[in-house]
Amino acid sequence: MAALAGAALLLLTGCSGGDGTASVPEGWGTLDTGSLSVGYPKSEGYAEQPAGERAEANAAVALKEENGIRTGMVSVQLDFATGVHDAAGAAAAAGAGIGLNSTRRATEDVRLAGPADAREAREARRIDYDFTADGQEDTPNKGTPMTGILVAGVDAKGVPFVVRLNAVKDAVDAEDLDVFVGSISVK
Repeated sequence: MAALAGAALLLLTGCSGGDGTASVPEGWGTLDTGSLSVGYPKSEGYAEQPAGERAEANAAVALKEENGIRTGMVSVQLDFATGVHDAAGAAAAAGAGIGLNSTRRATEDVRLAGPADAREAREARRIDYDFTADGQEDTPNKGTPMTGILVAGVDAKGVPFVVRLNAVKDAVDAEDLDVFVGSISVK
């Protein structure tokens, strides 16, 4: 994924298609939902999970599996919290789900791609965190260092969303996490 670092600068400077959608780097796939779309590193072995196989809470998922172990996951959850009306509320609700065995590294406000008239929907909050794998449900061995990032906000219709990328630590570098965030387009 290091080859994508150059694309991070392009995406973070707000370059998007004419309709307000984010550019997705070459070799990436796109998870598309009614509220947003997000890129995932298809060329790095991630594959979209069929609807019938993913958890009910997930609107879209892409997984990276190695030798039967899930070493990376991109997921989108929609309408995951009640009483949430803005990015701060969505981030607070999503952040509560990170878990006790995690360490937050950074929290920052970000502006996502999307239609010009979707001002508030384009505002989101990014939380970077580290955690350890629990070894359950085909995840890496218990205690394996992992990294995560979530981006939370509210779409143009007021539906809260959270987009997550979790992977084995150092499998995704900081620049590629920026590319991931830059690939999100709200609708």
